[in-house]
Amino acid sequence: MTSVLIVVLNWNGIKDTEKCLTSLLKQTYKNFRILVVDNGSVDGSLDRLRQIEKKNDNISVVANKINKGFAGGVNTGITYALRKEFDAVALFNNDAEADENWLAELVKGLEQKDTSIVTGLLLHEDGKTIDSTGDYYSTWGMPFPRNRGDEANKAPESGFVFSGSGGASLYKTNLFKEIGLFDKSFFAYYEDIDISFRTQLSGHKVYFTNKAIAYHKQGATSKKIPGFTVYQTFKNIPLLFAKNVPTGLLLPIGARFLLLYILIFGNAIKNGAGLPALKGWLASVGYFWTRSLWLRIGIQGNKKVSTSYINSIILHDIPPDQTGMRKFRRFFQR
Repeated sequence: MTSVLIVVLNWNGIKDTEKCLTSLLKQTYKNFRILVVDNGSVDGSLDRLRQIEKKNDNISVVANKINKGFAGGVNTGITYALRKEFDAVALFNNDAEADENWLAELVKGLEQKDTSIVTGLLLHEDGKTIDSTGDYYSTWGMPFPRNRGDEANKAPESGFVFSGSGGASLYKTNLFKEIGLFDKSFFAYYEDIDISFRTQLSGHKVYFTNKAIAYHKQGATSKKIPGFTVYQTFKNIPLLFAKNVPTGLLLPIGARFLLLYILIFGNAIKNGAGLPALKGWLASVGYFWTRSLWLRIGIQGNKKVSTSYINSIILHDIPPDQTGMRKFRRFFQR
């Protein structure tokens, strides 16, 4: 029976975390433990978590002295899982709640051939619409969540996808031994697509099951920091491209990506977010030369699938939320 460590990351969000833990403790699948990683909270969260830990034998708490972001925070939990020899790690957002069969269905998904990541049906908090059914990566160099905003009853059939959502997915621990942990330079946003891209390049697969259902209070953490999402987006999307896109696809994807990046940069300026966007771009340049370029060499050197295979599993279209780019393309197609 697969042993699972569920990692929940908390940063100044103890009210949400308590609701999250209540839902996880009701799971029908029983061979699991919960590790709450407190990511340098300053709101008294850690004291409350220690109280919860004392009352429940299935919950452990570790504390990072500083906020390491999502990537660094979950790495603390993954390292714990590797040390304790768990078979798999489930990552679950503290602002989400799980259906009682969520973990059981994810574990079933690992039975699919060559699968090392299983992601589920992540609904918005009210359960009426979809937050994510995994993620796409497009030929425009832009990742985006599948089916976001669609009605819950229109969720797709279970099957293989490009990427799993870091907020509610299950990972084999052996995968981390092979390809490494989450990239801490991402801090937050797109680090889950980065690790899924590396997973695909290494010959492993990502599976979506529509039976593993969870409910997400979207953006509960990021809304606490003005400009945070914009900064992280403009920093991380270039790093995702630079590290993972195979050499044979660099030019066609890169040309489209440059055009789209300039367009969304202009849109950020228009909406008063030019400064965090600029800071994000500058940070991406720094990370590229000091870290991402060297990581790329290792990632591409260890690639076990063909470039044509990667080309076959990415989306050959503009992301649906990029309405400005779609208008731009239609103008030139006249």
